[in-house]
Amino acid sequence: MDNTSQTPNKEKGILFEDCSEDTLKSGILTLTNKKLTFEKTKGRIATLSKELLDEKIVFEFKDISQARAEGRIIKKLVIELRNSDKIYKFGVLNPSNWVKEIELQIKQWNKDNQ
Repeated sequence: MDNTSQTPNKEKGILFEDCSEDTLKSGILTLTNKKLTFEKTKGRIATLSKELLDEKIVFEFKDISQARAEGRIIKKLVIELRNSDKIYKFGVLNPSNWVKEIELQIKQWNKDNQ
């Protein structure tokens, strides 16, 4: 699942997954070494295709107060934001791995930006 790619501005893709968020519904969650992004998608069952919508939420590392896995039977990745009561719950395949990678990238980002 470590699909790394390098872009000219040194932003590197770490993880990405087709998932759903409890209120936003389906989309693609992407973790890079600079941010976490959720892009909404709309799927068509008849053609088995998806299209990206213009809705995109960018979670800057400085804005993330906590990332954790939550749930007993169905685990979800939970993202809490600083200075906000918003909580996002993503249904990804391995929430614990996402939490570990997000914490690792935030730690590295903090180290690089001091």
